[in-house]
Formats: sequence, structure tokens, C-alpha cells
Amino acid sequence: MSATKSPTPPGRTYLVGGAVRDRLLGLPVKERDWVVVGATPEAMAERGFRPVGREFPVFLHPETGEEYALARTERKVAAGYHGFTFHASPAVTLEQDLARRDLTINAMAEDPQGRRIDPYGGERDLAERRLRHVSPAFREDPVRILRLARFAARFHRLGFAPSPDTLELCREMVAAGEVDALVPERVWQELARALMEAVPSAFFRVLRDCGALARLLPELDRLFGVPQPPRHHPEVDSGEHVLLALDQAARLEAPLAVRYAVLTHDFGKAETPPEELPRHRGHEERGVPLAEAVSERLQVPKACRELARLVTRYHMHGHRLLKLRPASIVRLLERLDAFRRPERVDGFLLACEADARGRTGFEDRPFPQAACLRAAYDACKAVDPRPFVEQGLRGPEIAEAVHEARVRAVAAVNR
Repeated sequence: MSATKSPTPPGRTYLVGGAVRDRLLGLPVKERDWVVVGATPEAMAERGFRPVGREFPVFLHPETGEEYALARTERKVAAGYHGFTFHASPAVTLEQDLARRDLTINAMAEDPQGRRIDPYGGERDLAERRLRHVSPAFREDPVRILRLARFAARFHRLGFAPSPDTLELCREMVAAGEVDALVPERVWQELARALMEAVPSAFFRVLRDCGALARLLPELDRLFGVPQPPRHHPEVDSGEHVLLALDQAARLEAPLAVRYAVLTHDFGKAETPPEELPRHRGHEERGVPLAEAVSERLQVPKACRELARLVTRYHMHGHRLLKLRPASIVRLLERLDAFRRPERVDGFLLACEADARGRTGFEDRPFPQAACLRAAYDACKAVDPRPFVEQGLRGPEIAEAVHEARVRAVAAVNR
């Protein structure tokens, strides 16, 4: 008995986008997207493909789950990310579908025989390590600025950079107010993905080069040009320090919440009174409302938001751990809520380590503070509250007794 043949879409099917690009770069292909030319939604449904697109016809293969989109064109009708209408019909050609894409390296296709279709020079731009827009229609969607910056972060180590004409187009879009129309959810989506790239600093450099950073993250943009003591920060510039720290967080393979906390941790330095520069006494407290404002504005997930607040407020405690008294170390752990949220210890320490290493010439310095806090945490965890309950203590009395026992335990570890 022969095996059941896997369903195929009607019309002509092409592999498109990132799968073609990454294969040419010699990178692993993580997912495949397809475009179907010459088909209708009804014909796709008859073959068992499940519709999922609300704004335009996208279907899932009934067995592989891969996305198959009908070839379509788009037209700008209003400002911002949502200001588009889409047209899908059997008459739309592959070239027309590829023309609506953002960058030439994402506008290539392959037919079932492996023949490449590259009407906009994507393969040449791959070879020349250039991120270039497909057409002037790039200017119609402000999300494309974020995507350009994100691909700069992803492929920075391969030598990719935006082409000058694409950067100039981005500057014109920023000046026209297109970036101001971006919805918070999409900004966060692209920001979160960029933070998880190999060189996240490249994302923010591209945004700054075209003026978008000042519109989207003024709290970060304001740090550039703010000096720090050269003895502690040879890079001097506060904005440069944050970008160096972000790349160190990526090097440490830190999770998203840690990388976001590193992004926000020094916002308060932009608020330092000029007469106090280059020192930044109290920047931790000044930075908390700024970090909170960004988290609120971008609707950042709770775990990222909470760690960012804690790292912003207490990162200097993390650096001074070897000099802190046992009572101060215990208070730090309690403020991190570490005994109910143990993951906070590693998250906080990773952010502090990225901060410590995010300085010119300090990239490979050891961070012994991590072992210090972990040893203190383990000592505190060994404190059992039950004897205090058995003594008849209640409520705040138990909390105070446990706190004092933890201080003694940390003092014993630090002898």
C-alpha cells in the first residue's frame, strides 16, 4: 500500500525570504516561508491548507505547519504601521510580491528546482555585506527602520552594514514623523528581538544614526555625550558604556530580562547635575523612574520590567559586594525578593557582570562579586524559620529574627 502523498498547494510555489538568505550565507535555516503564485484562498482550503491570516491570505500546511502566503501587493493609505491595504489575487506575480519586502537580501526566492529568482540584487548585496532597501516603498512602513537595525545587529559579525542611501531614507522617514506612529507593541517586539541578537549595540547605533533613537528611546539617546570618570570608564561616554555592556550581556548569553535591565541600568546618568560631572552620585535612584517610564511606554513584560527596576536601583551594590557589610548583603537579597524569586540572584548578577565588563579594556576582567553573593544567598537559605515560630514569635518578630539569623550566617561565610 503506497504512502499518502503530502498535500501541495495549487499554483506555483517558491521558497522565499530568510531561508534563501541564510542558505546563501551558510547559516542554518531555522524556518521556511513560501509564496504561492496563481492560486486563490478557496483552492488552498480545498487542498487542506488552514487559513491564519486576518489581513491577507496566509495558510499553514496541514502536515508541516509551514506558512504559505498567497502572492500579494500592498499600498500605503495612512500613516504608521497599520496604514496599508493588501491585494492578493492569482494575477499578482512573484516579482510584485518580492518588491513589497524590506531589504534586498530578504527579497530572493527559489523555485522547486532550486533556481534562484533575484530581481532586486539581493545576492550581490549579500556578497558586498550591504543592507539595502528594495524600493522607495521602504519609506511607507516605519517598522522597516527597526528591522534594518535588527539585521545590522544580527549580521554585524559578518560585516554587514546599512547602505548610505538606505540610512538617508530612514532619516527622511524620521523627519516626516513616521516613527512617531509606531505602536508600542511592535516597537517592543523588534527591540526584544534585537536585544537577543549577537551584537545588540549595532541595533541602537543604526537607530541613532538615522535619528530614530531620540524618538523611540530618548532615555538612552540622552546618555551619549555624558562623561564618566576615565579611571573607571576608559570609554568615558555613558551611552557608549551602555552599548558595550549590552554586547557583554550577549557574550554572556544572558536572557532577555537581563539584557533589558542592562539597557536601562544607567538612564539616571543623563539626569546628573552638570556641576557634578563626570561623577554620577545617586544616578541609581534617578534612573528608576526613567526605567519605569520606558517599561510603561513600551508595555514591557512584567519579568523584564521588574528586573530592570531592581538592576537600575541596586547595580552599584552589586559592584561593591566585596566591601558590603553582611547586613547590607542580606538587605540586598531581601530587596531582590531573592528568597521567593531565586532566579533573581542569577539575573541580577549577570546584569552586574555585563555592566562591569562593558568598559574599554575591562571585557575579560573576573567578577568575583558573583561568587560572593551566591555564597551569601546559600548561607541565608540554610536559615530555618521554624525555631522562631516554636519560640512563640509572630509576624514581624519572625521576620526580624530570620533577618538577624541570615546576617549572622553571611558573617560566618565572609570570615
